[in-house]
Amino acid sequence: MNHQDHTRGYEPVRPDEGRPRSRWRWWAVGLAGMTGLALATIGVAAPAADAVGRPLTSADEQPSADERRSGGESGKGESVKGESGKGEPGKAESGKGDPGRGESGRGESDKGKGKKEPKPKGVPVPCDADKLIAAITLANARGGAVLDLAKKCTYLLTATIDDGAGLPVVTAPITLNGGKHTTIKRAAGVEEFRIVTVGTGGDLTLNHLTITGGQTDGDGGAILVNAGGALTTNHSTVTRNIAGSDGGGSSGGIANNGTTTIKHSTVSRNTAATAAGGIGNTGQLVIKKSSVTTNAANAIAGGFGGGVGSFPGGTTVVTGSTISGNRAGEAGGGAGGFDANVTVTNTAITGNRASNGGGVFAEGGMLALRHVTATNNTGTFQGGGLALRSLNAATVATVEDSTIAHNVGTQNGGGIVNLEISLASSTVDVRNTRITANQATFGGGIYNIGVDATATLTNTKVIKNIATSNGGGILNSGTVNLNTATGTVVVKNQPNNCVNVPGCVG
Repeated sequence: MNHQDHTRGYEPVRPDEGRPRSRWRWWAVGLAGMTGLALATIGVAAPAADAVGRPLTSADEQPSADERRSGGESGKGESVKGESGKGEPGKAESGKGDPGRGESGRGESDKGKGKKEPKPKGVPVPCDADKLIAAITLANARGGAVLDLAKKCTYLLTATIDDGAGLPVVTAPITLNGGKHTTIKRAAGVEEFRIVTVGTGGDLTLNHLTITGGQTDGDGGAILVNAGGALTTNHSTVTRNIAGSDGGGSSGGIANNGTTTIKHSTVSRNTAATAAGGIGNTGQLVIKKSSVTTNAANAIAGGFGGGVGSFPGGTTVVTGSTISGNRAGEAGGGAGGFDANVTVTNTAITGNRASNGGGVFAEGGMLALRHVTATNNTGTFQGGGLALRSLNAATVATVEDSTIAHNVGTQNGGGIVNLEISLASSTVDVRNTRITANQATFGGGIYNIGVDATATLTNTKVIKNIATSNGGGILNSGTVNLNTATGTVVVKNQPNNCVNVPGCVG
């Protein structure tokens, strides 16, 4: 049976081919280069012409599935359970700050158990992958539809249908309503493809669904949202998908170039060969009351954003969520921003790991953390909790009403690293925040390095941090403004409180 495979437009350039690079990977060479500096189908019939433009209703007959059966034994479908915010054992202390701090409700996530939104009634789709494919095709032709998928059913996809995906490209407003144990899955042992692509003009909503098993050598192991497309997930799980099976792809779970909203959902155990293990964003991304957990961006050079990766031009907003147990080979184990605007509020960032910025990493652009708990993260080189770095553009960060505690930077900056390595400035403004019990070789609490590196502390406590060599509280070669009149204190750090910080008693 012949079918057309459209995935090749998302593959990396190979020596013997002239295809363009994926837009998700062009930045990796520059990012990787900084490490050294930091260290010194089947065919479906088209609907009849007189049906085009008429709304899809339950009275419409579903096309026959005789030509292709692809799983779907009614009531016996396989289900994949979504993880609800659990990170590494003993490390994902959701919403917990320092003992005695009493940050009630900080960083807590309902882990997908928010108030259920009413599902619009739709057209029933029996537990048969062919009928799901046909229903989406018809919905596209008629300008959209609401489709009710079967409970306790796995829609098992076995071949590429369109644009490198097992389902037709979504080009209209389409809602897929699932239920208890409703799953859309790529079958094991078949050709590689993602589950679905949302095209320009498409608006896909997933309610109570699990999306799993997608695998592509391009971007978006499960879902690709193209520019001009939109995706919304409610009470859904995107898990165990792979991007970059040839070593070059990005965004293991979801690749967003358009507009994506993740609500009361879980993105877990997805893998990218290069960057953005869970979700990658160059467009508009909102994550609300959700869990991004145990995803991986594997590349040692360029592996960026283990949980969430935000790329040039992207705007990412995370609120009321958990980012835990993710890892990245290069930078931003939990979340990373590269010339992007990233805002994280009321969120727990716990148990993540990367070479630079175990919890969060930013290079260029803007980063804002408010009411965030960053705990038990590890920077295997530097920046256990947070790493900021400037190169070709200024980096501006704000940390407010937050806790950065029990993080480890193996070499530099257990709590925060602020590093300027070019003429562009790197600035961090820390307000009403507690930086405590972090550990590194140099700069247990804060490591602020570079002529144009500036850290300003307002009503902030830097206490009980440890440097095994020097600068238990703060090690500085740039500018540190303590603002002690506002209540900032640097005390009880080992072996000393500060190195080269005016107004700080060593």
